[in-house]
Amino acid sequence: MTKFDEQYCLSVFERLLAADSTTGQYEEVQQVLCGILDELKIPYEATRKGGVIADLGGEGEPLVVTAHLDDIGLMVRHVNADGTLNVCSVGGLYPFYCMMENVRVHTRDGKVFTGSVCRTPNSIHVTEEELRVTPPDFRTNVCVVLDENVKTAEETKALGVDTGDIIALEPRFTYANGYIKSHFVDDKACAAALLTVMKALKEEKKPLPRKVYAYFAMFEEIGHGTTWLPEGVKDVLAVDIAPTGPQQNSDEHKVSIFAKDSRFPYHWAMTNELRAAAIKAGVDYVMDIFTPHYGTDADGAVLAGYDIRHAAIGPGTANSHGYERTHIDGLRNTYELLLAYLEG
Repeated sequence: MTKFDEQYCLSVFERLLAADSTTGQYEEVQQVLCGILDELKIPYEATRKGGVIADLGGEGEPLVVTAHLDDIGLMVRHVNADGTLNVCSVGGLYPFYCMMENVRVHTRDGKVFTGSVCRTPNSIHVTEEELRVTPPDFRTNVCVVLDENVKTAEETKALGVDTGDIIALEPRFTYANGYIKSHFVDDKACAAALLTVMKALKEEKKPLPRKVYAYFAMFEEIGHGTTWLPEGVKDVLAVDIAPTGPQQNSDEHKVSIFAKDSRFPYHWAMTNELRAAAIKAGVDYVMDIFTPHYGTDADGAVLAGYDIRHAAIGPGTANSHGYERTHIDGLRNTYELLLAYLEG
């Protein structure tokens, strides 16, 4: 097995993070991804709604390995009278996980404005006691404040900011002692691990025992990332984060094989194949179940009506849909399991 290229994985992750890609706004990250695939000399094609499908070669019984590049974020709901922005979530972003984060507002005319997510009122020293304990709510007491000298709705709209504009959080990537902290570990770190596997396969030049596609989806966070598949696909394997928690087996240093999520169990036989591959390759893995609020793009393909087997794996990740954390060991073990499974 080709050794995990840690530096390549981290560099690709940072390249993907640099492109804002709140669900629905995929053009920039798609361009970055296609540039990486061009560098690897791997053929690919884009779907109508923005996904990218790379052909990794092989013959017979097609398998799709999917990771998504869309991020949770916000959208401008309306412009408030004081020039601030009332917002709603895109995907599963909750107010308590994005308070005081810096953001970029992307208008439909291509302008970009910076700002931050703030409480209303915004200063604890001049806030009544009952408001201090009131939970943050996008509808009533949370807004986005632009880094612009605007005091009225008219002044903000004059900038070109209005209802329907996309708002992306700053990723805030850091790396220390092997720990990766950033928004959007879900799922750009997993996409980086998949691209690192693709690089290894390209360098090894060994034929794959079956046809394999790498599918980079752009709408996973709202449930329809891989709801269309190339003709003849038999299996779908999602590479996504494995949330950690008090009753979870998942660990930031390990790869998880998903037994079940909030929708239904993953395919018994395919899951057992992944488990056998992990044992044979000496991969540090755990089995885990993710309920009550989790699903992957592999589920989406099943729900779309495809007659497929489906499974999912991924690195243990803390603080899901917030300022997430995993460890390079988790990405390494994900890489090693995926490579072992693809090579048979």
